[in-house]
Amino acid sequence: MPRFVVPSAAASASRLDVRKTYKLYVNGAFPRSESGRTYVVATPAGEPLANAARASRKDLRDAVRYARAAFPGWADRTAMNRGQILYRVAELMEGRRDQFVAEVAQAEGLRADRAAAVVERAIDRWVWYAGWADKIAQVLGSSNPVASDYFNFTIPEPTGVVGVVAPETSSLLGLVSRLAPPLVAGNSVVVLASETRPLPAISLTEVLATSDVPGGVINVLTGRKHELVPVLAAHEDVDAIDVWGVPDDLRTAVELSAADSVKRVARRPKGATDARFDWLDDRASERPEWIAAYLEMKTVWHPIGV
Repeated sequence: MPRFVVPSAAASASRLDVRKTYKLYVNGAFPRSESGRTYVVATPAGEPLANAARASRKDLRDAVRYARAAFPGWADRTAMNRGQILYRVAELMEGRRDQFVAEVAQAEGLRADRAAAVVERAIDRWVWYAGWADKIAQVLGSSNPVASDYFNFTIPEPTGVVGVVAPETSSLLGLVSRLAPPLVAGNSVVVLASETRPLPAISLTEVLATSDVPGGVINVLTGRKHELVPVLAAHEDVDAIDVWGVPDDLRTAVELSAADSVKRVARRPKGATDARFDWLDDRASERPEWIAAYLEMKTVWHPIGV
């Protein structure tokens, strides 16, 4: 009879780790880049962690197409339902807390206690923004006085497809802080994750895939920002763009491209920088006006019945 040999401890210790190759998150699925390209993700000290898919221009165009198709269904959901779905995302993140802590610590070179604080705040921030889903219309909407036999109402409505260029230095908390506002407002989103620290964003996509967020509402791409950001800014079917994580040498060109296609542009607060912004500061990061940036105000006239 054949003998099965159990590897010795020395043999196990000498084996090489197999680095995982992650994929994109588009339309609720995990496709490879159509180009087949990947790039190495490393710690701040240069230690290789994994391989991430390097999205192409076609991958980005596909993501926008799926986001456009998903937008009407997401926008038509009740605000309360959108809030419930985002609450569920926070619950699932809580279940993966230890995984997020380890990945944030590796990605950002943080101590375990500091990484834990970042992850806990990211979960709490999902909850905070989810709570605004059925309240933001009451804050921004109004009944306007007019000198005629009509009611005049102002109602906020979602803008459409939003491109989010995630912060480069805050791989999870910064991403959540920029991703949640357009979702709460009822928009669909195409995200360019942190180029150098994408792994927490990829883990977030695994959470989203098992949540109630419909496919196509959130699409997350990893890759080179200098390759993808200009395409996102110039895309005619993207209605708004968050330029927080855009590299400084691209900012002027990106805003000009956005103006050419009449996009809304959401910028960093005056004086804020990507590297130095304190995402743990709730007063600076939890802002209903960040939701308002992705809403358009619709005015409706309705005759008063006799």
